Amino acid sequence: MELPPEESNAPLNDAAAAVLRHVDPGFLRVSCDEDAPGRLWDCGVDAPGGTTAGLLLADVCTAGLAETSLAPGTLGGTAWPQVVVRTDHAVEACLLSQYAGWSISVDGYFGMGSGPMRAAAAVEELFGDLAYRESAHEVVGVVESGEKPGRHIYEYLAEKCGVPIEYVTLCVAPTASQAGNVQVVARAVETAMHKLHELKFDVRRVVSGFGTAPLPPVAKDDLAGIGRTNDAILYGGTVHLWATGDDDTLADVVKKVPSSASEAHGRPFLEIFESAGCDFYAIDPHLFSPAVIVLHNLETGVVHRAGALAEDVVLASFGLG
Repeated sequence: MELPPEESNAPLNDAAAAVLRHVDPGFLRVSCDEDAPGRLWDCGVDAPGGTTAGLLLADVCTAGLAETSLAPGTLGGTAWPQVVVRTDHAVEACLLSQYAGWSISVDGYFGMGSGPMRAAAAVEELFGDLAYRESAHEVVGVVESGEKPGRHIYEYLAEKCGVPIEYVTLCVAPTASQAGNVQVVARAVETAMHKLHELKFDVRRVVSGFGTAPLPPVAKDDLAGIGRTNDAILYGGTVHLWATGDDDTLADVVKKVPSSASEAHGRPFLEIFESAGCDFYAIDPHLFSPAVIVLHNLETGVVHRAGALAEDVVLASFGLG
């Protein structure tokens, strides 16, 4: 496939495309489907994938503006891997790129869309709020689904993003896979940023972010995987954000950010999800946030903290309780 023209006003999509150009699919145990209408990276549907493929998905989702890794930690007194994310471009990496805000539902196919292709389509209110849209020659996205997208999905995304179908690149992995596990839990900082945006806080004040959450065991199916990955963040995630400005607004908002600010807090996410008819939009949106949030004021040196880990919920969700 020829590369698109060099002239582009799409820094996020260009950066994500560059990430993929330097990857060896065989080393990551992923496959590139040459028969797809555009480019397709299978990171866990038919290809085995792995944790390194999950780190690649996180890099693509954040347009290379965040660093994701696995690090040692503990859970229930046992050594346990943690997903660690850090970025000095929190708005661009997390909200304009990583947030899974595009529900792709076309002719029986469903997947949660994330990555910088969202910035080219700009179908979400968030892009109007942040006054951002990309004019891209090539778009790159990640789809959380247990099924590979067919031609009709490529056609739909190409039309929305304003690019030829052959310049749509998609990476796909189900939640219940090693790669899917990592890329979903790598959203700890993103969930805090999105919660702040929902609370009408000026997210442009956030300079840097750092987050950790325990990596769940791979679930037997995607429904169980959705429960475990969400519990990892809602009950086991800790996020630090470095911000500027006054302390009064930081002290006020920090209490509203953790998942404990929601009345739904305390129950395993799978139970909440099923009681909502498996409809994310029927769940209290204030639930979607890390368990602990710490706001550091870069101008005054004051630190604001709220929330608490609920390790018992995480252990039960992971089948260890």
